[in-house]
Amino acid sequence: MPASTRERGLEAAVELLGAEGVRALSHARVDERAGLPAGSTSNWFRTRRALLGGVVDWIAERERADFDPAAMPAVTGADELIEGLCAMVELQAGPFAVRTRARYALFLELAADPELGEPLRQQRHEFETWTESIVTAVGFADPGPATRALMALADGLLLHRLTVDPQLDMRPVIERAVHALERS
Repeated sequence: MPASTRERGLEAAVELLGAEGVRALSHARVDERAGLPAGSTSNWFRTRRALLGGVVDWIAERERADFDPAAMPAVTGADELIEGLCAMVELQAGPFAVRTRARYALFLELAADPELGEPLRQQRHEFETWTESIVTAVGFADPGPATRALMALADGLLLHRLTVDPQLDMRPVIERAVHALERS
């Protein structure tokens, strides 16, 4: 089924954000990138703020669909947790890299706009809750701080992968962190 005009516009907006940053986002550039007639994007999103809001919602929806906890295999041990974290960062830095860059750009841009950035923060909170349930199932003694440490580590590795070293082998770092937190 072909994507709707709105969907094509949002996909193009994410591509623009991920490739060129927030300053590149405009209705005209989105129309051009999506191959839409001029004015199409502004029919869906009248203002730039509305367009940013649409992109924020679109990214959150896609991430919920791509990382649906119900569709993920059960994680019951440290080795499975390591495997899952490595796979997650690989996906975010590989096939979903443009979306990841767009999400980071939006987090920074919308830090001063709590209302507009709320769907991204809510998505992050849901992901943190899910991750904490996994860390708890694995048997970490203090799952809350361990979860936040693992997520911060994954964010740092992901950012490093996207900006400095696309070939970074993350597994040794993730293994070391999981085993250290497991013993804490």
